[in-house]
Amino acid sequence: MLVVHKYGGTSVGDVERIENVTNRVAKAREEGNDVVVVVSAMSGETNKLIGFAEHFTKEPAKKEMDMLLSSGERVTAALLSISLQARGYDAVALTGRQAGIVTDDTHTYARIESIDPSAVKNAIGEGKIVIVAGFQGINKSGSVTTLGRGGSDLSAVALAAAIGADQCEIYSDVDGIYTTDPRIEPNARKLDTISYDEMLELSSLGAKVLQNRSVELAKKLNVKLYAKSSFSDDVGTLIAEESSMEAVLVSGIVLDKNQARVTLRGVADRPGIAADIFSKLAESNINVDMIIQNMGTDGSTNLGFTVPQSEHENAKKVMESFDHEFEGMDFDEHVCKVSVVGVGMKSHSGVAAAAFTAMAKNNINIQMISTSEIKVSMVIDEKYGELAIRTLHDVYELDK
Repeated sequence: MLVVHKYGGTSVGDVERIENVTNRVAKAREEGNDVVVVVSAMSGETNKLIGFAEHFTKEPAKKEMDMLLSSGERVTAALLSISLQARGYDAVALTGRQAGIVTDDTHTYARIESIDPSAVKNAIGEGKIVIVAGFQGINKSGSVTTLGRGGSDLSAVALAAAIGADQCEIYSDVDGIYTTDPRIEPNARKLDTISYDEMLELSSLGAKVLQNRSVELAKKLNVKLYAKSSFSDDVGTLIAEESSMEAVLVSGIVLDKNQARVTLRGVADRPGIAADIFSKLAESNINVDMIIQNMGTDGSTNLGFTVPQSEHENAKKVMESFDHEFEGMDFDEHVCKVSVVGVGMKSHSGVAAAAFTAMAKNNINIQMISTSEIKVSMVIDEKYGELAIRTLHDVYELDK
């Protein structure tokens, strides 16, 4: 069997943990598998490198940042290869470029355009264990690029598809996907299986186990994906097609504290005003999440939306350029988003009503609501976030 392992920063945080990864890779090899391993930088390394750059300037050039940050994964790849060689295994470390990963030109947040898997396949054919530095590639002009936070997950899924791997196993410090954060709700239960769509929603809504772009790519390319822990032998959680699973009503609940709410009062109710505002935000690379607009009356309307807290000040600057278009503006950083996710919502009514009723019984005011076919998201005061998670987990009986 051909398998791809991906190990995150905590799994390779020091030489002792790299030894542990060596044991796991060696075990997979001894079981008769061909193994390709994708690694992240050692935990804390990327932030350390960013700190070095910001010593000189708070706005370092993105091209140089890609050259700098890609070094963290290369260090890990080389160390793991050396560790395996010291055990007598034939291993080789490759950069993203050597592994054939070609991206677009967007430095620090590039997208993979193609992969030439020949170098990796040739090494596998020679009986080697292949170690690939994740999170990176090159653009068509030959410059190093990086894939954004969590990009090693994306590297692993893309490589798994390119080489036709039987499965891709994403290793971190948690042993799978849980119904909610166990640190908030002790009765959270680990899921044996979850659909691509549910996992994509959970990742997009704040769950940190898998990068959402990697889940999206796994679904698109039908890569068999597992979330596992590098510190236990648990089988983890399988991310699979919905058709192969029982459609449970609710699979998970997510809390996202990285939210800020923007409210524009008395906005000129004219065609194109929303397009103008959100186009300007997009030009500033500000990601807008939930949007609510009231019915216009007396020539004006109210418009509300959420942005990441880190983009709060940037959004404020953009909105100030529209101050002639509305009467007032409010910003609230003390909010959070609670989301309920489950494929069973497609065929069962009352999921949203149960959530709203539970919020009301606990005197939690819902400020904004957004829904999709398999999701209900609510913006509430951040001080009620953890209470809301525990309440909803109990309402949907997710501990059973």
